[in-house]
Amino acid sequence: MKKTFFDLFLVLATALLFSSCLKSGHSNAELNIEDTVITSAKLLSMQRADGYTVVTVGDPWKGGVLHRYVLVPEGASLPDNLPEGTVVRTPIKNALVYSSVHTSLLQELGAIGAVHGVVDKQYFNDTVIASGLARGTIADCGNSMNPTVERVIDMQPDAILLSPYQDASYGQIAKLDIPIIECADYLEYDPLGRAEWVKFYGELVGKRAQADSLYQAVVDAYNDMKQKAAGAKSHPTVVTEMVINGIWNVPGGQSYMARILNDAGGRYLWAGDENTGSLALDFNQVLAVAQNADYWFIKWTNINSLKDLQGANDLNKEMAAFKNKRVYVCDTDKTRFFDRIPFHPEVLLREFAAIMHPELFPDFTNQMYHHID
Repeated sequence: MKKTFFDLFLVLATALLFSSCLKSGHSNAELNIEDTVITSAKLLSMQRADGYTVVTVGDPWKGGVLHRYVLVPEGASLPDNLPEGTVVRTPIKNALVYSSVHTSLLQELGAIGAVHGVVDKQYFNDTVIASGLARGTIADCGNSMNPTVERVIDMQPDAILLSPYQDASYGQIAKLDIPIIECADYLEYDPLGRAEWVKFYGELVGKRAQADSLYQAVVDAYNDMKQKAAGAKSHPTVVTEMVINGIWNVPGGQSYMARILNDAGGRYLWAGDENTGSLALDFNQVLAVAQNADYWFIKWTNINSLKDLQGANDLNKEMAAFKNKRVYVCDTDKTRFFDRIPFHPEVLLREFAAIMHPELFPDFTNQMYHHID
């Protein structure tokens, strides 16, 4: 009798435990979740299960989770016991996109046809987007801070891709029951970590293989050039940017730009700083640290000569790089710096490495930064 009661207890306990696992939806064995496919990004994780993919975007401001998505192929029945999150049917085919960074990436992935609407159209220089806007096949949904809701409703997007900001509410757009994809890639400070977000976007538009291949090519090229630059005979000191309206925004020592400069074989003069963003300094503060810097890299427009640079601020002539004619400028109006570099840090790494170590890259021609004299 005791044995019978004990056997019954085990059966009931096992049934209860199994039922609990089913309800939780978090048993890796039950869901057949593969290992995470993300290696470098800090704010992104992706796990693939039978019939869906779970994508988690971390909150860079408060920690924890900013958003969780459950990507399910279109036409497939929703699997039982889906984890909590915003369900997105993939591949998305009718997207409203806020940034030219992401339309450029989608074009590279062969998925530009998924873009059916944009905001802030003046910032989209791509010919495909411009042509679509002119023909009316891509909707102009107004200003990013206050989109034209009626146009968004008319286009009936299956997803909205936008860059999040702290405590964002997204206004009326958030009330339309349309999945909002929070593209937090720009908040990654590791160059390869930011580029790895291509895996998420590839998954969204049904281009997983292309995204994986693109990322691996970026990693291979970046690490190859980093290793080559590390073996350079010299490691010159570097300062970047310039005073604008009285403020010199210097990249923090742990920022995206600082990491690339160091990987390119330079010695960034604020490398010991712990900030991942920018430091707002005045000219004298920068001069005290970087007056004798070997190289000076600037992102700005209409600086085509040292005379132009001195005209912007007469004190610029006090910099050793100015005197030694080692100033390089990226005209952001004439290059696609902001569209291309986020997912191709190897391009920027090569630019800096080739300038500082021409002996290592004798056949390279710069695409972004040009020398001024």
